[in-house]
Amino acid sequence: MKKLAVFFPGIGYTIDKPLMHYSRKLAAALGYEIFLLPYKGFPPKIRGDREKMEESFRIALEQSVEMLADVDLTEYEDILFVGKSIGTIAAAKIAAESPAADRIRLILYTPLEQTFTFPMAEAVAFTGTKDPWVGKGEYSIEELCARRQIPCHLIKGGNHSLETDDVDKDIRNLRKIMKKTEEFIGH
Repeated sequence: MKKLAVFFPGIGYTIDKPLMHYSRKLAAALGYEIFLLPYKGFPPKIRGDREKMEESFRIALEQSVEMLADVDLTEYEDILFVGKSIGTIAAAKIAAESPAADRIRLILYTPLEQTFTFPMAEAVAFTGTKDPWVGKGEYSIEELCARRQIPCHLIKGGNHSLETDDVDKDIRNLRKIMKKTEEFIGH
């Protein structure tokens, strides 16, 4: 079976950061071909600026589409889109519009509210209870996931990187997140 895992990073949370790095290692160990989307060229000081946020989404989406242009997703029987922050929006949009949409499963690390404006076949989400980037809209990430019957794993005290002020706790949380990620990938 041909399997592909595509990684959609965040703006500052690049493909070499822990969530992306370890989920990539898990996917590779489970037989997935790995495709990385290293974005660049985002404007500075985005948080709280709707215009810059929309511009950043356009940049991420355009670069994702361009980098994926030569990849025929219909050749794969199992496809993972692993997104972080703004990458979750690009991943959800591309998945929804793909001819292989029914085979694309999404792993959403710290998704933003806009991620849930697109239909998703199957997904899992991870969000922090102290994420300053989310929770400003009408619904929380937990509520948006519940409406879609998407499992949502809450990291108590977790920020937008799913980290706290306690390194030991962060390491334990990362282990739990990767265990849940591995379960999702492997089922």
